[in-house]
Amino acid sequence: MSPWFPPRWPAQDPDLIQLYTMNTQNGQKVSICLEEMDLPYEPHTVNITQGDQFDADYVRQLNPNGKIPSLMDPHGPEDELVYLMESNVILQYLADKTGRFFPRTYRARLEGMQWMNFQAAHIGPMFGQLGHFFKFAKDKTGDTYAVTRYLNESKRLLAVLEQRLQQRDYLIGDYSIVDMATVPWVEGLEHYYGAGAALELAALPNVSGWRQRVTARPAYQRGKDVGRIS
Repeated sequence: MSPWFPPRWPAQDPDLIQLYTMNTQNGQKVSICLEEMDLPYEPHTVNITQGDQFDADYVRQLNPNGKIPSLMDPHGPEDELVYLMESNVILQYLADKTGRFFPRTYRARLEGMQWMNFQAAHIGPMFGQLGHFFKFAKDKTGDTYAVTRYLNESKRLLAVLEQRLQQRDYLIGDYSIVDMATVPWVEGLEHYYGAGAALELAALPNVSGWRQRVTARPAYQRGKDVGRIS
């Protein structure tokens, strides 16, 4: 298969990994991971606030679901081109490609996969719904049911993280793609949705320490702003 690049986002170096993203919580996961792994890549900003993710070429070739991030690696499995969507699948692929930031034994991988799915099935969807109703739709409805529901569920999920991080520095022992996938969502509660006080984040010492350890990493600081819209 020959590489194909969407006309709106031409590749400057077709031999590099091409990342199509914006600095949302899901987008940050992958750019942070690429920075941590020291993998050369070329980022392309897909402005989802302007509907760029629904570009016909983007949807047809890169992401049929019309979401970010998407990734193209010209040197994928068996050194063949691969296109990938879904942020946690991309993280898992990059961990397998490099042999870094994810366990190698089957038992340990099962533990890691559980917490990756916890992020994808619970943390992301519930925190995202909270953000929608707490910040973006707060003036669109007089009904407090949705905000209350998602605040309570987000508090419950944060309590799960707090318990998990008791006597652990990271979610599965060593720093891994599980932390890369999860921390941006917790950071977003405070810095993007403005819900830190409502969720009493300051009262979670284990979560707070974990956030500080992860966000202090130079690769995290570089990766979190990839795809930023000025």
